[in-house]
Amino acid sequence: MTYTPVELLTVYLDAGNRRKVGRLALKDRHILFEYDPAFIASDIEISPIKLPLKPGVFTCPDMIFDGLYGVFNDSLPDGWGRLLLDRTVEKQDVNRRQLTALDRLAYVGWHGMGALSYEPDHSNFASDDAVLALDKLAEESAIVLVGEKEEVFEELLRLNGSSAGARPKIMPQVSSDKTKIMHGSPKLQPDFEHWIIKFPSSQDVRDVGAIEYAYSLMAHAAGVDMPETHLFRTEKSGYFGAKRFDRLGDQRIHMHSLSGLIHADHRHPSLDYDTILRVVLVLTKHIVEAEKAYALACFNVLEHNRDDHAKNFSFLLNAQNEWVFAPAYDLTFSYGPGGKQSTMVMGEGKKPGMDQLQKLGKKHGLKNAPTILERAQQAVSRWRHHADKAGVTAKSTDEIADKIAT
Repeated sequence: MTYTPVELLTVYLDAGNRRKVGRLALKDRHILFEYDPAFIASDIEISPIKLPLKPGVFTCPDMIFDGLYGVFNDSLPDGWGRLLLDRTVEKQDVNRRQLTALDRLAYVGWHGMGALSYEPDHSNFASDDAVLALDKLAEESAIVLVGEKEEVFEELLRLNGSSAGARPKIMPQVSSDKTKIMHGSPKLQPDFEHWIIKFPSSQDVRDVGAIEYAYSLMAHAAGVDMPETHLFRTEKSGYFGAKRFDRLGDQRIHMHSLSGLIHADHRHPSLDYDTILRVVLVLTKHIVEAEKAYALACFNVLEHNRDDHAKNFSFLLNAQNEWVFAPAYDLTFSYGPGGKQSTMVMGEGKKPGMDQLQKLGKKHGLKNAPTILERAQQAVSRWRHHADKAGVTAKSTDEIADKIAT
């Protein structure tokens, strides 16, 4: 096919009533954005820090997201989804290096995370009511990662492989009893809900799904706000899944990552939990939301989740047009960059612990900080209980127990 770059994109917000947000344009290698006048009148701030709601043509002053504002970059896939998209367009004789940010947003179309959508929509996702076999999809994901059997690309893209993150994943519909898994078509089927299900990468240990599920159990015990999770067990493996919190039934919810909100590069350690709590308080104006973020900080530090980069924290815009701190996600054992915490705690990144967490709570005036920290400690002490419940292997259980704080 002949490659023709997308030069103009219309952006919509599909949270409840569909609204035209504005237009993105590509001109002289620069990305321009202008809000629609009617959307300005709505008083809905989709990105209040970097893209305030006002008239005029905006050009992003930095190149953190290749000239794209963070709120739109949040719609683009990382890792797995980007791999699928690149290989799919190359099957159509389009060089992936030719794709601009607007091209990629057009391929996301209506199917991204959160509530933003883009037209023209080049996603071409079909859907049907076929029941999915997780082991087969996991095998196809592994095939894609090693670059073979190109015919599986469309199948995985059809399952919304455009999601962010490095591990292979799908975004299907799951029945309330967790026994049936279907394609994630736009129309939610009766007694089904929207979920994300992950598959192991070639670098993952065999029980990676069970480990993440055990961490979700431990996070719930620690008082961390999390969506419903489940380990989808098959004869061959167990696959970790989480109910999507950017969907309420079929209603979409606007979601904005911390990375996109303040233009923090998630590819490099760049933040401190002190900064995160300050952003939470400024954006949400509610101490309860700051306590949610503090609980997550305590969990990540004590439970040795060191891959806590800027894109692993998000905010949701609720029906009352208020920002709230999003439920936690991507919680699992990890070593982090160079063995360090991706997000520092009061300036300490090499080995943060109780002292820094206590100072963090005191600095932000969180009266419940001692209780939150104690609850996280208690959850750590029961790691083996959660690991056993999730079916983590004895080897992985011992290795993680040796590393996490006690």
